[in-house]
Amino acid sequence: MRIEYLYRYPVKGLTAEALEHAQVDAGGAIPWDRAFALAHGDSGFDPANPAWLPKWNFLCQMKHAKAALLFSVFDPGSKILRIRAPDGSGVEANALTPAGREKIASFLTAFIGEEARGQPTFHHIAGHVFGDQKTPVVSLNNLASLRDYEAKVGARRHRRRFRANIWFSGAPAWAERDWIGREIQVGGAVLRVVKGTTRCPATEVNPETGERDADPVAELRSLYGHVELGVHAEVIDGGRFAIGDAMELLDI
Repeated sequence: MRIEYLYRYPVKGLTAEALEHAQVDAGGAIPWDRAFALAHGDSGFDPANPAWLPKWNFLCQMKHAKAALLFSVFDPGSKILRIRAPDGSGVEANALTPAGREKIASFLTAFIGEEARGQPTFHHIAGHVFGDQKTPVVSLNNLASLRDYEAKVGARRHRRRFRANIWFSGAPAWAERDWIGREIQVGGAVLRVVKGTTRCPATEVNPETGERDADPVAELRSLYGHVELGVHAEVIDGGRFAIGDAMELLDI
C-alpha cells in the first residue's frame, strides 16, 4: 500500500491543505490539523477547560455548506491564517494572538450571517484538537473504496467531501473495514485502527460549489448496508510519513 494524498485541516470546517509530509507524535494528530475552530455562542465551549464537543457546536459543513467556498491557508512559521471568500473579501491575521482571533471571528461570523448562533468565538488552545473524535486521530481513506462507491452510484464523489488526512492505494476496496484493532506501519509511524469513519451530512456538500448536491450517507446505506467510508487510527509510535511512503499491516 502507498500514501497517495496527505492533508491537514487547520480550521475545523474549512478547506484542506495538501502536505508533502508530516511528523506525528504518539497520541497526537497531524500537527495543526483541526487546531482552530469557530465556536458558536451557545456552544458552551470553555477555553479554560477545553473539553471535546460535537461538531455542530462549531462552524462545520454539516451545518454551514457555504463554508466549503472559503479558501484558507495557515503558515505555522508566521502563525498567519489567511481566509478568502468567493467575492474576494477575506481576512489575514495572526491566529495565535487574541486580537488576530477576534479579527478572524468577526469575518467568519459575518460570512455565515444568520447561521451564526449567539456571538461566535474563534479558538486555538495549544494541544487541543477540534476533531470529530474525542481523542486525536489520523483518518485514512482507501481510494479503491471510493472508486467502488463511485462506480456503483454512477457519479463522481470528490474525495474532498470526505475530509481524510491520508488517502492510500494498494488495498482491495473496503479491506480497511477489517482492520479495526490492527496496527499499521505508515512510513516511519505506527498507527492502530480504532474505528470506521461514520459519515454525516457534511458529505452532501460539493467542495467545488458549496452546494448540497448528493446524499452519500443514504447512498452508502443503500449500496453497502453501512454509512462508513474510511477509518480512524491513533498514533502508537510517532514518526514521519510522506506522499509515496509505504503502508503495511503489522502481524497480529
